[in-house]
Amino acid sequence: MTEVWAMATVVFATLLGATGSLLFKLGSERLTLNLRKLLTNYVLIAGVIVYGVSAIIFVFALTGGELSVLYPLVATSYIWTCLFSVKFLKEKMNWWKWLGILLIVIGVSFIGMGS
Repeated sequence: MTEVWAMATVVFATLLGATGSLLFKLGSERLTLNLRKLLTNYVLIAGVIVYGVSAIIFVFALTGGELSVLYPLVATSYIWTCLFSVKFLKEKMNWWKWLGILLIVIGVSFIGMGS
């Protein structure tokens, strides 16, 4: 049986992962093949760290339940990424994207009810 704390931990890890992706995007604006500039691209480095921490938290959460229940929760990272893109990158959401988010929420809910 999958523990509630494990599901909450996975969702938290996806929030961190989406934050890492946002930092990747922001850091990519200063991306260069110059090693010195790459090593001082602190936003990109922060993205790598946050994304890595999210992966470690996810692995820890796997100890609390079934992979077939926990892994589909990773889809919530798409929700966070879309919301962060609108909030911080001023990207636009259309009805298709909102429908996709709704379907993800429904799908994750079905998997949660089936556990």
